[in-house]
Amino acid sequence: MRRLSPSLLGAAAVLLTTAATQPSPAPIRIDQAGFETRGPKIAVLPSTQAQPLAWTLTDASGKTVASEQTIPLGADAASGESVHRIDFGSFRTPGTGYRLHVGATASHPFAIADRPFAPVATAAMAFFYQQRSGVPILPAFVERKDLARPAGHAPDIATCFAGRDQKGVKWPGCDYKLDATGGWYDAGDHGKYVVNGGVSTWTLLDLHERLAAFGDANAFADGRLALPERTNGKDDLLDEARVEVAFLLAMQIPNGTKLAIAPDAGAAGKAITRFETIDASGLVHTKIADENWTGIPTAPADDHQTRFLYPPSTTATLNMVGVAAQCARIWRTIDPAFATKCLTAARRGWAAALRHPNLLTSSDFTGSGGYGDPDVRDEFTFAAAQLYATTNEPAFLDRVRKDGIFTDPGTDIGWGSLRLAGALTLATAPSDLPADDRASLRSRITALADGFVAEGKRSGYGIPFGGTNYPWGSSSSILNRAIVLGVAWQIDRKPAYRDAVVASLDYILGRNPLDRSYVTGIGTRPMQHPHHRFWAAAADKRYPAPPAGVLSGGPNSAAANEPGPMKGCAPQTCWIDDYRAFTVNEVAINWNAPLVWTAAFLDATRGR
Repeated sequence: MRRLSPSLLGAAAVLLTTAATQPSPAPIRIDQAGFETRGPKIAVLPSTQAQPLAWTLTDASGKTVASEQTIPLGADAASGESVHRIDFGSFRTPGTGYRLHVGATASHPFAIADRPFAPVATAAMAFFYQQRSGVPILPAFVERKDLARPAGHAPDIATCFAGRDQKGVKWPGCDYKLDATGGWYDAGDHGKYVVNGGVSTWTLLDLHERLAAFGDANAFADGRLALPERTNGKDDLLDEARVEVAFLLAMQIPNGTKLAIAPDAGAAGKAITRFETIDASGLVHTKIADENWTGIPTAPADDHQTRFLYPPSTTATLNMVGVAAQCARIWRTIDPAFATKCLTAARRGWAAALRHPNLLTSSDFTGSGGYGDPDVRDEFTFAAAQLYATTNEPAFLDRVRKDGIFTDPGTDIGWGSLRLAGALTLATAPSDLPADDRASLRSRITALADGFVAEGKRSGYGIPFGGTNYPWGSSSSILNRAIVLGVAWQIDRKPAYRDAVVASLDYILGRNPLDRSYVTGIGTRPMQHPHHRFWAAAADKRYPAPPAGVLSGGPNSAAANEPGPMKGCAPQTCWIDDYRAFTVNEVAINWNAPLVWTAAFLDATRGR
């Protein structure tokens, strides 16, 4: 995911892509993937009528099978509409071809089924195989032959960036190379980034650690996913996650390495005026990426830009540490040698971060996203939490206690905000954590979830995401909240928490003012034209359309203040299906990972 100024959004989206033929928007908005037989069923009707309106539900033959009154909610600032809610959760007959009607208006046809979210989880996981770097994407493991492609960046061996950055600072480079072949491409470009790889891998591994508690430890058992590793006797989700874990480990600087770094890089208001040589042993490079941006379309194998390792940072190092510690406990019995390798890397990285506790990221390089993060405190907490959950060593517990995690576990999850991810782990992972500390964390997590539920009740479209600020990647902001709600449900099984997770996916899959599913291949009106260099049929018919299961970044309310077709848009409508509009329609590993988590959570907990 490229982190560029939102001021570029208007320029990126001045011209609209001609959409492929899709049904017209329906006036009654629904989850286009369908509804659970025994779960909540909520639809939304925009209407300025102050009084309830009669609604009916018809089956595939047109027969009315349920009827009731809408619930007027009034004006909704996020959507820019006045809305009514239609609650038909009491209807529990599975089938297809159902439609809701209010007067002459109707919804799209939809299904009621026991497992509507299982296909979403499977398709969302398929995204990661198709983002792999360094290996060919084989026809046997993709839904269409045109999605197969040769290996890109094989091998992916690079030295440190040497030359002038965008501000004219001359970087000296280094005298070594790292082999970073493998891993996942981060988004629609060809960069591979440690901080985003960290939160994405944590999310998938966190799901794996929780599936037994959710009731389906075998959700991704060997053979469930279309992967080259599908017959190796190992869990398929772990097979996929291991691809990125190996990449994160490969980005660590070898012992005994001296490196010239810019101590003022990334510091607000400071220009880089000097370099100093440090012992960089155990630090982790922020990314391996191109010197300049490649154009759209460009298949990975056709990327001939020079690749560089970009300077290490404390945040990148601690991302690796946290995931490597997680790896050590998950693979402890599955592959002890790999687990040992992970823990060794985690300890080296932790020691390096303590030596260099505020080495920030420069965002002044062309050809790749900056992922600048001026606050490393949450990464220290995250890494220490994962290390404690794995080792039970008092030093790591002392660190998270000093960081205040038991009184302030954080409020959100993202590539630049990992404190809450550490808290979720400590609240539920088996460890020697004192009972009062665990109880304190659990109480604060459920209180946070209660707040999200309350926001959902105030939201016109019923999503646990209040207000009108829809940031870049808002789809993942909503789904990361759903992860917190899912963990809260794991803690005390309150039905409202699970219902709010359903509401989050309902919004992503079509119950929104644009009547669009933000996931390719899912629903009646799915996103079709992501910002991606290979899934680029809209730019060049020689390239493929995207596979199913790819999540758009979603509405970005900054577009309302920019020139272009979205100027003046209501927050939930600041989106277009245009491959050039990267600030609303790019895709990214840290967006698809919470989609996998939430869809798999709902499938595993169905009927509970």
